[in-house]
Amino acid sequence: MEYTLKRSNRKTVAIYVRNGGVEVRAPLKMPVRDIEKFVASKKEWIAGNLAKSQERLAQQEAFSKDYGDMVTYRGVEYPIVARAGNRVGFGDEAFFMPPGFSTDEIIAACVQIYRLLAKRDLTLRTLDFAKKMGCLPCAVKINGAKSRWGSCSGKGSINFSWRLVIADDDVIDYVVVHELAHLSELNHSDRFWGIVEGVLPDFRERKARLKGLQVRLGGENWT
Repeated sequence: MEYTLKRSNRKTVAIYVRNGGVEVRAPLKMPVRDIEKFVASKKEWIAGNLAKSQERLAQQEAFSKDYGDMVTYRGVEYPIVARAGNRVGFGDEAFFMPPGFSTDEIIAACVQIYRLLAKRDLTLRTLDFAKKMGCLPCAVKINGAKSRWGSCSGKGSINFSWRLVIADDDVIDYVVVHELAHLSELNHSDRFWGIVEGVLPDFRERKARLKGLQVRLGGENWT
């Protein structure tokens, strides 16, 4: 089995399957035969995850958007429409942009719209729940994270991926409450989850739906 080997000052060997390939990270002095023995012992696990990774990669390469296609905003599907002028935005139940865009330009325009909507919507939802929870972040920021929906810094700044506005409102609220709870508990202790459950008793079901969205977006190549 082909893999990329990276050595570092670590104590254990680990295997990562991503982007259609396999990467093995091992201690600096670990013998090659021991590394290969470990990799061989994980052969079935690697094969299964490699197949999934290659499938996601193929889906990403085939991903495209055109006028008339649908995009999801807060759990609802809206069409992409051409509108005269040079503006992009959301209005009249559609994502609108100038005509004549290429696939890449349409995707980029959608991301621009998503970012604008995320800044507005996620800030409002955060402030709304902050009042209910008796806390207040020092800032609400939007980033382009692909694998992390939100984060809370030690200084009280909350960050959200713009991709979160693709989720439905119940799932969005779960991530908002999750990050606000970190203002009190910067960990995932029982006390932390108690804060989340106090606001959203069904947070486990919302969390499961968020994971489903993560799988879906894994096959979509948003820039």
